[in-house]
Amino acid sequence: MSDEISALFEKVRTCRICADAQNPLPHAPNPVFQMSPSARLLIAGQAPGNLVNISGRPFTDPSGDRLRDWMGIDSDTFYDVSKVAILPMGFCFPGYTPKGADKPPRKECASAWREQMLTILTQSRFTLLIGGYAQKWHLGDRYAGSVAGTVQNWRDYLPEYFVLPHPSWRNNAWLKKNIWFERELVPELRTYVRAALS
Repeated sequence: MSDEISALFEKVRTCRICADAQNPLPHAPNPVFQMSPSARLLIAGQAPGNLVNISGRPFTDPSGDRLRDWMGIDSDTFYDVSKVAILPMGFCFPGYTPKGADKPPRKECASAWREQMLTILTQSRFTLLIGGYAQKWHLGDRYAGSVAGTVQNWRDYLPEYFVLPHPSWRNNAWLKKNIWFERELVPELRTYVRAALS
C-alpha cells in the first residue's frame, strides 16, 4: 500500500469532524471502515451500529450475520481486507433516535472523504448498495424513490451495483412479504460474489 493511501486511511481513522460540529455525536468519534486497493467488491452501507462502535469492526452484529448469509460467504472471507471493502456513508455510530432506531449517517463523512476513498478501489468489480442512503448517493437520479422500489428493480443496476435492503431485523416484515428477494435476488447475488472473489 502506498504512503499516500496509508496517510489517507490514517486521516479518516482519526477524523473528528463530528466532534466539532454544531450537533456533535453523543460519544467520541470512532470511524469504522475496511479498505484495500486490491478489494474485489465494495459494500456501501449506512453507518456503524452501537455494537460495531464497540468492536471497531464492520458488521459485527446480527445484521452482519444476515448480510454474510445473503452473500454466501463466511466471516474469514468477509473480513479479508484484500478482497472485500466496507465503506459506510457515515463512519461513526450516529446515536439513537428517541424511538430507539439508529440516527441517519452523518453527512460530513461523505462530503469530506467518500470520493477520495472510492478512487482507491481500482480492482473492485461491483458494489453492494445497502439501504437508501448508499443507494441515493451512488445511483443519483436512478434511485427509484424508495429502498423497496429500488430493490424491486434490482436487475436495472447490474452489473455495476447490487441493491439491497438493510439486513436489519427491522426489515423482517418486508422480507416475509417479498419472498422473491430470497428466491431470485439472493442466489444471483451469491453468483456475483463468487465471481468477484474468484
